Amino acid sequence: MTGIKKTIIEKFFKGVFFVMVLLGVGSGCGVKKLNTNSQPVTHEKWTALLQKHVKPSGLVDYQGFVDDKKELEAYLELLESNHPNDENWSEEERLAYWMNVYNAFTIKLVVDHYPTKSIKDIKKGITFVNSVWDIKFIKIQGATYDLNNIEHSILRKRFDEPRIHFAINCASISCPNLRDEAFVPGRLEEQLTEQARLFLSDESKNKIAKDKVELSKIFSWFGGDFKKETTLIQYLNKYSPVPIDDNAEKSFLDYDWNLNDVPKG
Repeated sequence: MTGIKKTIIEKFFKGVFFVMVLLGVGSGCGVKKLNTNSQPVTHEKWTALLQKHVKPSGLVDYQGFVDDKKELEAYLELLESNHPNDENWSEEERLAYWMNVYNAFTIKLVVDHYPTKSIKDIKKGITFVNSVWDIKFIKIQGATYDLNNIEHSILRKRFDEPRIHFAINCASISCPNLRDEAFVPGRLEEQLTEQARLFLSDESKNKIAKDKVELSKIFSWFGGDFKKETTLIQYLNKYSPVPIDDNAEKSFLDYDWNLNDVPKG
């Protein structure tokens, strides 16, 4: 496939994806009755699992999660029995909850189908449109979600926070590393800032120099999220390991969808 054809195809599917998001196709959730008296939850169980199974390299020991499936299910049950609401939950509590939901249920999806070479192999389809991210398996107090619902209809729509993209992990090599602790409301600003800096300084995901940047496709797919009040380069300079010139050459790296699993053997 020539570079021109590849670019045209990528732009076509990117356009289809954002039209579907705007129209709500594949991004709605079935809501029956929510408990409006739910209280904010704590995430110690998730931190314990992450510290046990996320390696310093950022790779994930999925077999370890399989072995600890009961502990994972116990944490998921805590999430499932407490749906956030605006009355009893602060914005920080809701944001931390939904990011942890995304990451924990992504792990569950992989665990339930492990071993797999890629999360995309669990359900074939067009990425972001009709694929594994559209499996409706997350049930929280009468509401049913898929991972696309969580990311696009909740995290991106309800929270004005581009650093979400550095915090949620899609179980793939090119994703921002899964943090080895839960997101918590009291330290959320610190955690999100660190995630942004770690992602931009990881040369396997972003190659940054003063006059040239080779960026993760995340900055292409969701460019608008980073350019609401500034240019992309200006946004990157908030967290970049080196200052980037405003007119720096810019390109995007191929995305590696292989599972971010620890090597076996």
